[in-house]
Amino acid sequence: MKRILDIAREYWKFVLAITIGVSALILNFIFKQDIISDWMIRGLGVFVAFFMLIDMIKTLREGSYGVDILAITAIGATIAVGELWATLIVVIMLTGGETLEDFAARRAKRELKGLLDRAPQIAHIIRGEKISDIKVSSVKPEDILLIKPHEVVPVDCVLLSDTAEFDESSLTGESLPVAKKSGDAIMSGSLNGNEAVKVRATATSKNSQYEQIITLVREAESQPAPFVRLADRYAVPFTIISYVIAGSAWIISGDPVRFAEVLVVASPCPLILAPPIAIVSGMSRASKNGIIVKNGAVMERMSKVNIMTFDKTGTLTHGDVVVDKIVPTDGFTDSELLRLAASAEVNSSHILATSLVKYATDKGTKIAPSKNVREITGDGVFATVGSKKIIVGRADFLIKNKIKDFEKSDKSTNTAIFVAINGKYAGAIYFADQIRAESKKTLRALKDMGIIKNVMLTGDRRDTAEKIGKLAGVDKVYSELLPKDKVDVVRSLGEQQELIAMVGDGINDAPVLAAADVGIAMGARGSTAASESADVVIMLDDLSRVSLLRKISRRTIRVALQSVWRGIGLCIVLMIIAAFGFIPALIGAFLQELIDITVIFNALRANKE
Repeated sequence: MKRILDIAREYWKFVLAITIGVSALILNFIFKQDIISDWMIRGLGVFVAFFMLIDMIKTLREGSYGVDILAITAIGATIAVGELWATLIVVIMLTGGETLEDFAARRAKRELKGLLDRAPQIAHIIRGEKISDIKVSSVKPEDILLIKPHEVVPVDCVLLSDTAEFDESSLTGESLPVAKKSGDAIMSGSLNGNEAVKVRATATSKNSQYEQIITLVREAESQPAPFVRLADRYAVPFTIISYVIAGSAWIISGDPVRFAEVLVVASPCPLILAPPIAIVSGMSRASKNGIIVKNGAVMERMSKVNIMTFDKTGTLTHGDVVVDKIVPTDGFTDSELLRLAASAEVNSSHILATSLVKYATDKGTKIAPSKNVREITGDGVFATVGSKKIIVGRADFLIKNKIKDFEKSDKSTNTAIFVAINGKYAGAIYFADQIRAESKKTLRALKDMGIIKNVMLTGDRRDTAEKIGKLAGVDKVYSELLPKDKVDVVRSLGEQQELIAMVGDGINDAPVLAAADVGIAMGARGSTAASESADVVIMLDDLSRVSLLRKISRRTIRVALQSVWRGIGLCIVLMIIAAFGFIPALIGAFLQELIDITVIFNALRANKE
C-alpha cells in the first residue's frame, strides 16, 4: 500500500487526470450530470495547462524550447470551442507521456557511500609512550601516527618504520603492493600490509590525497554533462508547422473550431512518448545482458560518444598478476628455480608469492618442505629447502645480502622476484598482469561502431602500460597518472568538442567516471565507489559488454528517432485532413491515440535485436 501511495505522489498529475476522467465519465453517462463533468474537465485542463505553462517559462528562461506551448494551445483551443472530451483525452495522454518520460529519466542519486565507508574516521596518535585514538580531522602535520595491519592510511605521511608494504590500488589502480622504506612518502587511502608501522603526518585529512578523490567526485557530479530532451529538438519546427496549418484552416474557413480540430491531431504526444519508451526498452535490453544503465539520457550520450578511455588494471587486464617468464642463470634450470622459490615462498601472504605458488602447483611442481623460514615484510624471504639456503625477494634485498653475481641481473622492473641459492644469484621470476582475451576484439568492435580513438589511462609505469596498450590495440596511452591526472586528461579531450566515455573498476577511477560524459564501471569485481559514480555498471566480468552497450545505445536512439519521425509524419497528414474539416475534434483525439499506439509499438522495438 505504501508503495502505491509513493507512486501516486510521484506521478500525481497523471493519477489526477485519470481520476477526474473516470469521475467525469461516471457523472455524465450514468448520472447524466453533464454540467458537473464539463466543469471538472475544464478545471483539469486549466490546471494541467497552468503547470505546463510554468514549466515552459522555466524552459524558455534556460534558453531551451520544448513541445509544451503546442500542448497548452491544444488544451486551450478545445476548451474554448467546447470540445471537452477531446480536452480530457489530450490531458491524459500528455500527463501519461510525462510520467513515462520521468520514469525513463529517473536515476538513483549518486552517493559516495563506497568512498565514505572506506575513509578512516579514527587515527592512532603516538604521544610519548601512549597511543590514543583521535578523529582523523584532528590530525595535524608532524603528528606521529601508528597504522595498524590492514588499515587505511588516514592522511598523507612519511614512513618512520624501516620497511613496509602498501596497497595503493585505490589511488593508482595498480594491483601490486608497493614496498616503502623509511623516509618514503605514503598517500592517504593506501592500505597497510601485514605489519603495524609508524608514520609522520605531512598534511591534514582535508588536504590529503584520499579526501581529494572524494572532493573530485562531488565536483564532477555537481557539473553533469548537459542533455537536451530528444523531443525538444523537433519541437520548434513541428510547432511552427502546426500553427501554420491550424491558422490557415481558421482563416480560410472562418471557423475557430477548425483551429482546435487541427491542433488536437497536432498534439505532441508522439514526440513525448517515443523517446522515453524506446529508451526504457533499450535499458531493459541492456539489463538482460548484465548492463545496468542508470539514466535514460546516458543512452543518447553513449550513442554519440566518439572517444573511449579505459583504465588498465582490472579493465583491459584481469587485475591479477601471474608468472610471465622464468629466467635462470647458468647452472640452474627453469623447473629447479621455480621449485625452490615456490618452496621458500609457500607460506608467504605476499601477492607475488601467492601467484608464484599457484603457478608452480598448476604446473605440477612438487613443493618441497622448507625450514628456518624468516620473512622480512616488503623485502623477501630466507628459507632452507633440503640442503640449500634460499633467498627470494626484491632486488635491493639481494643486494643488501651481498649475493654473488647479482649485478648481472636485470633489475629494471618491480614486478619480479630474484632468487639466490647458497649465496649465488640463481635467476629471476617475472610477473605480469594478463590482458583480457576480449580486450582487442572489444576495442576493434568499438572502432567499427564509430569510435575515432581508444585511449588508456593508468597509474602504472610507462613501459608496462605501453606493452598492454599495444596488445589491446589502443591508439594512445597515458601512464603514471593519479586520479586528478585522469580527470584532467578526460577534460582536455572533451575540450575538443568530443564526447568521452570512461571505463574503469577501482575507487581511484571514481572521479574520472563521474567527470566523463559517460562513466562505465566494471561492477562485477570493481569497487562500490566506482559503481556509484558511474552512469553504467557492467555486472559481468566481461569487457565486451562495453561494445554491446554501444550497439544497444545506437539502436535505441535510432528507433526513438524513427518513432518520432513516423509520429510527426502521421500528425502532419491528419492536420492537413483536419484543416479541410473532415476530422471532428473528438475523432481527431482518438486518431491521435492511434498514432500514439503506433509510436509506442515502434518504440518497443528497441528491446529487440
